Amino acid sequence: MSIITLLTDFGTSDSYVAEIKGVLLSRVPTATVVDVTHDVPAGDVRAGRYVLSRVWPRFPAGTVHLAVIDPGVGTARRALAAQAGGHCFVGPDNGLLSGLPDDVRFVTLPVLRDASPTFHGRDVFAPAAARLAAGARLDDLGPPVADVIRNTAAAPRVVESAVLGEVVYIDRFGNLISNIPKDLIRLGATITVGETTIGLVRRTFGDVAVGMPVAYVGSGGTVEIGVREGSAARALGVGVGAVVAASRGRTS
Repeated sequence: MSIITLLTDFGTSDSYVAEIKGVLLSRVPTATVVDVTHDVPAGDVRAGRYVLSRVWPRFPAGTVHLAVIDPGVGTARRALAAQAGGHCFVGPDNGLLSGLPDDVRFVTLPVLRDASPTFHGRDVFAPAAARLAAGARLDDLGPPVADVIRNTAAAPRVVESAVLGEVVYIDRFGNLISNIPKDLIRLGATITVGETTIGLVRRTFGDVAVGMPVAYVGSGGTVEIGVREGSAARALGVGVGAVVAASRGRTS
């Protein structure tokens, strides 16, 4: 049985997600289609890239991942399929697939004349994902291409007295997710976001009083800042790109 994941910015108020699923299941009736999310902010390729990079390694080898955040739909931007880490991927050439491993291979997909210029998710990407889920080889879908857009995620910088990173994603709870991995955090490190000092890295939300900010290592393995039973983004008034600093702390 094939697994196809679906990640979009389409929301669920309209028919768009259902139309894509209809194409997938018409061509691969036995497939299991998993909704990752359809609530990526409209056109936010960076957020989509983050979510995809977190999700795809959790699925079994052979899974096909269909990702459509495509503000350039219908333009000269290319349509891509890719293979990496035993998984297949389909999406636009706009940086959405940037978080894939270094051994990734890409091919370009043909855009047929009868494809809607405003809905490649249904008419270009879904058929390609279905072909891969049905067992087609990557090279069957189109010619190889190497010069794809690779917008690599920002990396934290280690300076003399701190690790400097930034907020790369804000989840629906208002938690600020940074790019500082737990490996760079020492015992006794103090976290600062923008001009606000949060304090020591804690284990979880319950380590502070209701309404208080808290820094912790999140489930994605990086430093996050939340507010217990509240929104850190709203309480602190910061967003994606805000500077996050972790003092170097102690070595033991």
